[in-house]
Amino acid sequence: MTPIYAIGDIHGQKAMLDHALSLIEADGGTDAHVVFLGDYTDRGPDSRGVLDRLIAGRDAGRNWTCIMGNHDRFFARFVRAGREHDPRVKSGISWLNPRLGGTATLASYGVTGEPLFRKDTETGLEYLDSFTHPGGTWDLAGLQAAAQAAVPQAHLNFLETRPLTDQTDDLIFVHAGLQMKLPLEWQDTEDLLWIRDGFLESTINYGKLIVHGHTALDHPQHHGNRVNLDGGAGYGRPLVPAVFEGRDCWLLTEQGRKKLAP
Repeated sequence: MTPIYAIGDIHGQKAMLDHALSLIEADGGTDAHVVFLGDYTDRGPDSRGVLDRLIAGRDAGRNWTCIMGNHDRFFARFVRAGREHDPRVKSGISWLNPRLGGTATLASYGVTGEPLFRKDTETGLEYLDSFTHPGGTWDLAGLQAAAQAAVPQAHLNFLETRPLTDQTDDLIFVHAGLQMKLPLEWQDTEDLLWIRDGFLESTINYGKLIVHGHTALDHPQHHGNRVNLDGGAGYGRPLVPAVFEGRDCWLLTEQGRKKLAP
């Protein structure tokens, strides 16, 4: 049975990505089929480097499938349209807030500075008030213009054209999860990128093992009907790749494969 490898949320951790890929190559060689589960950007120090690595792999013909994550869409939407918010962020904070990590992403492209926010008392949404940078101060439009000048179009095109799912006979790969009572073709894009409620607590057997990220844990976990590979790299915890043979799963370590079971 041909193995398939998966890497959870990277969140700008280029050094961790390089290490994870070296573990995969040691286990499966340079032609290994790897599925990346999205959230390549935000929080970590080198979102630009992560995207450079993924795009270079794609252009070199590597057998890599890169799924879209909610942070990837967030980043692209800010650069394209200056959007700071997504309705699925219940706190109402801006993408530029360090908790979401947008400023770290911009810094990896050389757009550095300190954001100051204001809160709309009617909507509860947080908005950028000003962005102090080495040359002065920008408002939102100024910061967006700087981002548009700094971020390569190839990076935006890559993020905007990622598939939302991938599947094999035994596995479904998705960033956040699924509505467990709906077939794959009826799933809503927003759920594929954002879902937690109704998915994480479900014990329904979907027919295939669901492999996802999005909800950060201390370490990847197998929940029987799903495997969550977001081990919290965005918060500095290790990025641990996995390998699947059918529905069987192992984590890759310096000592080799380690079985991951429910």
